[in-house]
Amino acid sequence: MPDGLEALRKELTLAEVMHLIEKTARWVDPATFAYLPVWYPEHARRALFYKSNWTEPQMNRNRQTGLSVHKSEGNINANKALTKALGLRGKQRPNWSCCHIWGLDDDRYQSSNEVVQDHRFFSCVANMVLLPTPLKAFTDAMIEVKTMLRVCALHLYGWLCEHEAVSNTGAQIASWSDWDDYPVSWPKPDKPALPSGTVPFSDRIKNAADKRKATIRRDLEQAGPHYPRKQVQAVLDFWNIAL
Repeated sequence: MPDGLEALRKELTLAEVMHLIEKTARWVDPATFAYLPVWYPEHARRALFYKSNWTEPQMNRNRQTGLSVHKSEGNINANKALTKALGLRGKQRPNWSCCHIWGLDDDRYQSSNEVVQDHRFFSCVANMVLLPTPLKAFTDAMIEVKTMLRVCALHLYGWLCEHEAVSNTGAQIASWSDWDDYPVSWPKPDKPALPSGTVPFSDRIKNAADKRKATIRRDLEQAGPHYPRKQVQAVLDFWNIAL
Protein backbone atom coordinates (compact mmCIF):
# COMPACT_ATOMS: atom_id res chain seq x y z
CA MET A 1 0.00 0.00 0.00
CA PRO A 2 1.22 3.55 -0.69
CA ASP A 3 1.59 6.01 2.16
CA GLY A 4 -1.90 7.21 3.02
CA LEU A 5 -0.91 10.87 2.94
CA GLU A 6 0.59 10.47 -0.51
CA ALA A 7 -2.60 8.79 -1.72
CA LEU A 8 -4.59 11.71 -0.32
CA ARG A 9 -2.31 14.31 -1.89
CA LYS A 10 -3.00 12.81 -5.33
CA GLU A 11 -6.70 13.57 -4.87
CA LEU A 12 -6.66 16.72 -2.75
CA THR A 13 -4.13 19.52 -3.09
CA LEU A 14 -2.65 21.40 -0.14
CA ALA A 15 -4.39 24.56 -1.35
CA GLU A 16 -7.74 22.74 -1.19
CA VAL A 17 -7.02 21.48 2.33
CA MET A 18 -6.07 24.98 3.48
CA HIS A 19 -9.20 26.41 1.87
CA LEU A 20 -11.33 24.09 4.02
CA ILE A 21 -9.44 25.14 7.14
CA GLU A 22 -9.55 28.83 6.22
CA LYS A 23 -13.34 28.76 5.77
CA THR A 24 -14.19 26.74 8.89
CA ALA A 25 -11.57 27.45 11.57
CA ARG A 26 -12.54 29.51 14.62
CA TRP A 27 -9.77 31.69 16.06
CA VAL A 28 -9.49 33.51 19.38
CA ASP A 29 -9.33 37.29 19.03
CA PRO A 30 -5.85 38.78 19.73
CA ALA A 31 -7.56 41.04 22.30
CA THR A 32 -8.76 37.94 24.17
CA PHE A 33 -5.24 36.50 24.11
CA ALA A 34 -3.85 39.78 25.45
CA TYR A 35 -6.43 39.86 28.25
CA LEU A 36 -5.77 36.28 29.44
CA PRO A 37 -3.13 34.27 27.54
CA VAL A 38 -3.42 31.08 29.63
CA TRP A 39 -6.74 30.08 31.20
CA TYR A 40 -5.85 26.97 33.24
CA PRO A 41 -2.25 27.35 34.44
CA GLU A 42 -2.85 24.61 37.01
CA HIS A 43 -3.26 22.00 34.27
CA ALA A 44 -1.06 20.40 31.61
CA ARG A 45 -1.15 17.23 29.53
CA ARG A 46 -0.59 14.13 31.74
CA ALA A 47 -0.81 16.18 34.95
CA LEU A 48 -2.75 14.38 37.68
CA PHE A 49 -6.29 15.30 38.69
CA TYR A 50 -7.40 15.95 42.27
CA LYS A 51 -10.80 16.53 43.83
CA SER A 52 -12.14 18.18 46.98
CA ASN A 53 -10.22 21.37 46.32
CA TRP A 54 -6.95 19.62 45.44
CA THR A 55 -6.86 17.48 48.58
CA GLU A 56 -7.64 13.97 47.26
CA PRO A 57 -6.54 12.00 44.17
CA GLN A 58 -9.25 11.59 41.54
CA MET A 59 -9.28 7.92 40.57
CA ASN A 60 -10.58 6.03 37.55
CA ARG A 61 -11.76 2.44 38.05
CA ASN A 62 -11.40 -0.03 35.20
CA ARG A 63 -14.69 -1.93 34.92
CA GLN A 64 -13.02 -5.04 33.52
CA THR A 65 -10.05 -5.36 35.87
CA GLY A 66 -11.43 -3.57 38.89
CA LEU A 67 -8.15 -1.67 39.23
CA SER A 68 -8.14 2.02 40.04
CA VAL A 69 -5.61 4.43 38.57
CA HIS A 70 -4.96 8.10 39.21
CA LYS A 71 -6.78 10.09 36.51
CA SER A 72 -4.61 12.39 34.40
CA GLU A 73 -5.22 15.26 32.00
CA GLY A 74 -5.76 14.54 28.32
CA ASN A 75 -7.20 17.62 26.66
CA ILE A 76 -10.08 18.50 28.97
CA ASN A 77 -8.96 21.88 30.25
CA ALA A 78 -7.43 22.98 26.96
CA ASN A 79 -10.89 22.37 25.47
CA LYS A 80 -12.49 24.40 28.24
CA ALA A 81 -10.05 27.26 27.73
CA LEU A 82 -10.69 27.47 24.00
CA THR A 83 -14.45 27.13 24.42
CA LYS A 84 -14.62 30.00 26.92
CA ALA A 85 -12.19 32.18 24.97
CA LEU A 86 -14.54 31.83 21.99
CA GLY A 87 -17.54 32.84 24.08
CA LEU A 88 -19.11 29.39 23.85
CA ARG A 89 -20.38 26.61 26.07
CA GLY A 90 -19.43 22.98 25.51
CA LYS A 91 -22.87 22.03 24.20
CA GLN A 92 -22.65 24.79 21.59
CA ARG A 93 -19.80 23.15 19.66
CA PRO A 94 -20.87 19.66 18.55
CA ASN A 95 -18.39 17.94 16.20
CA TRP A 96 -15.74 20.63 16.70
CA SER A 97 -12.27 19.79 18.04
CA CYS A 98 -9.65 21.77 19.89
CA CYS A 99 -6.36 21.54 17.98
CA HIS A 100 -3.04 22.57 19.49
CA ILE A 101 -0.94 24.54 17.03
CA TRP A 102 2.43 23.95 18.69
CA GLY A 103 3.65 20.54 19.79
CA LEU A 104 6.31 18.04 18.84
CA ASP A 105 6.07 16.93 15.23
CA ASP A 106 6.00 13.14 15.40
CA ASP A 107 3.81 11.48 12.80
CA ARG A 108 4.36 8.09 14.48
CA TYR A 109 3.13 9.39 17.85
CA GLN A 110 6.09 7.85 19.69
CA SER A 111 7.42 10.98 21.41
CA SER A 112 6.06 12.58 24.53
CA ASN A 113 4.65 15.97 23.65
CA GLU A 114 6.72 18.20 25.88
CA VAL A 115 5.08 21.39 24.66
CA VAL A 116 1.56 20.61 25.85
CA GLN A 117 2.96 19.00 29.00
CA ASP A 118 4.22 22.48 29.84
CA HIS A 119 1.79 24.51 31.93
CA ARG A 120 2.78 27.66 29.99
CA PHE A 121 1.43 26.39 26.68
CA PHE A 122 -1.24 23.72 27.35
CA SER A 123 -4.18 26.11 27.80
CA CYS A 124 -2.63 29.05 25.95
CA VAL A 125 -5.38 30.33 23.65
CA ALA A 126 -2.87 31.45 20.99
CA ASN A 127 -1.76 27.82 20.82
CA MET A 128 -5.18 26.50 19.82
CA VAL A 129 -7.69 26.69 17.01
CA LEU A 130 -11.17 25.17 16.79
CA LEU A 131 -11.78 23.00 13.72
CA PRO A 132 -14.56 20.72 12.51
CA THR A 133 -13.59 17.33 13.89
CA PRO A 134 -12.84 15.65 10.54
CA LEU A 135 -10.29 18.36 9.73
CA LYS A 136 -8.34 17.74 12.92
CA ALA A 137 -6.63 14.81 11.18
CA PHE A 138 -4.92 17.26 8.82
CA THR A 139 -3.40 19.20 11.69
CA ASP A 140 -2.31 15.98 13.38
CA ALA A 141 -0.65 14.38 10.38
CA MET A 142 0.36 17.00 7.79
CA ILE A 143 3.38 19.07 8.78
CA GLU A 144 2.71 21.61 6.02
CA VAL A 145 -0.71 22.32 7.54
CA LYS A 146 0.77 22.67 11.03
CA THR A 147 3.38 25.03 9.64
CA MET A 148 0.83 27.39 8.14
CA LEU A 149 -1.23 27.41 11.35
CA ARG A 150 1.93 28.41 13.22
CA VAL A 151 2.71 31.13 10.71
CA CYS A 152 -0.82 32.46 11.13
CA ALA A 153 -0.53 32.41 14.93
CA LEU A 154 2.77 34.31 14.72
CA HIS A 155 1.32 37.15 12.67
CA LEU A 156 -2.07 37.13 14.41
CA TYR A 157 -0.86 37.13 18.03
CA GLY A 158 2.78 38.16 17.63
CA TRP A 159 3.72 34.92 19.34
CA LEU A 160 6.11 32.05 18.67
CA CYS A 161 6.23 29.10 21.05
CA GLU A 162 9.22 29.56 23.35
CA HIS A 163 9.57 25.93 24.41
CA GLU A 164 13.14 24.71 24.00
CA ALA A 165 11.99 21.54 22.21
CA VAL A 166 10.69 23.55 19.24
CA SER A 167 13.32 26.30 19.05
CA ASN A 168 14.58 25.18 15.64
CA THR A 169 11.05 25.02 14.27
CA GLY A 170 10.36 28.48 15.66
CA ALA A 171 13.26 29.92 13.68
CA GLN A 172 11.86 28.36 10.51
CA ILE A 173 8.42 29.84 11.17
CA ALA A 174 9.88 33.30 11.79
CA SER A 175 11.62 33.24 8.40
CA TRP A 176 8.72 31.64 6.47
CA SER A 177 8.27 33.04 2.96
CA ASP A 178 6.35 30.42 0.92
CA TRP A 179 2.90 31.95 0.54
CA ASP A 180 1.61 29.91 -2.43
CA ASP A 181 -0.92 27.82 -0.48
CA TYR A 182 -1.26 30.13 2.53
CA PRO A 183 -4.89 31.30 2.95
CA VAL A 184 -5.48 34.76 1.51
CA SER A 185 -7.49 36.01 4.51
CA TRP A 186 -4.75 35.15 7.03
CA PRO A 187 -2.23 37.73 8.26
CA LYS A 188 1.25 38.14 6.80
CA PRO A 189 4.25 40.24 7.88
CA ASP A 190 3.19 43.05 5.54
CA LYS A 191 -0.57 42.51 5.88
CA PRO A 192 -2.17 42.58 9.33
CA ALA A 193 -5.50 40.80 9.20
CA LEU A 194 -7.97 38.78 11.24
CA PRO A 195 -8.65 35.33 9.76
CA SER A 196 -12.22 34.71 8.78
CA GLY A 197 -13.72 32.92 11.76
CA THR A 198 -12.06 35.10 14.40
CA VAL A 199 -14.47 35.54 17.33
CA PRO A 200 -14.39 39.14 18.64
CA PHE A 201 -13.53 39.86 22.27
CA SER A 202 -16.82 40.50 24.05
CA ASP A 203 -18.29 41.19 27.48
CA ARG A 204 -19.19 37.53 27.75
CA ILE A 205 -15.60 36.45 27.08
CA LYS A 206 -14.24 39.12 29.45
CA ASN A 207 -16.57 37.95 32.21
CA ALA A 208 -15.45 34.34 31.72
CA ALA A 209 -11.80 35.44 31.86
CA ASP A 210 -12.43 37.48 35.00
CA LYS A 211 -14.01 34.46 36.69
CA ARG A 212 -10.98 32.37 35.76
CA LYS A 213 -8.63 34.99 37.20
CA ALA A 214 -10.64 35.10 40.42
CA THR A 215 -10.52 31.29 40.71
CA ILE A 216 -6.76 31.21 40.14
CA ARG A 217 -6.26 33.94 42.73
CA ARG A 218 -8.43 32.08 45.26
CA ASP A 219 -6.77 28.72 44.61
CA LEU A 220 -3.29 30.16 45.07
CA GLU A 221 -4.39 31.17 48.56
CA GLN A 222 -6.79 28.42 49.58
CA ALA A 223 -6.48 25.25 47.48
CA GLY A 224 -5.28 22.02 49.04
CA PRO A 225 -1.75 20.62 49.20
CA HIS A 226 -1.73 19.15 45.69
CA TYR A 227 -2.41 22.46 43.95
CA PRO A 228 0.70 23.15 41.78
CA ARG A 229 1.40 26.62 43.13
CA LYS A 230 4.97 26.85 41.84
CA GLN A 231 3.94 25.92 38.30
CA VAL A 232 0.97 28.30 38.37
CA GLN A 233 3.05 31.21 39.64
CA ALA A 234 5.71 30.47 37.01
CA VAL A 235 3.05 30.63 34.28
CA LEU A 236 1.68 33.94 35.62
CA ASP A 237 5.18 35.39 35.71
CA PHE A 238 6.05 34.10 32.23
CA TRP A 239 2.99 35.70 30.63
CA ASN A 240 2.91 38.74 32.93
CA ILE A 241 -0.64 37.91 33.98
CA ALA A 242 -2.01 40.21 36.66
CA LEU A 243 -4.78 38.73 38.78
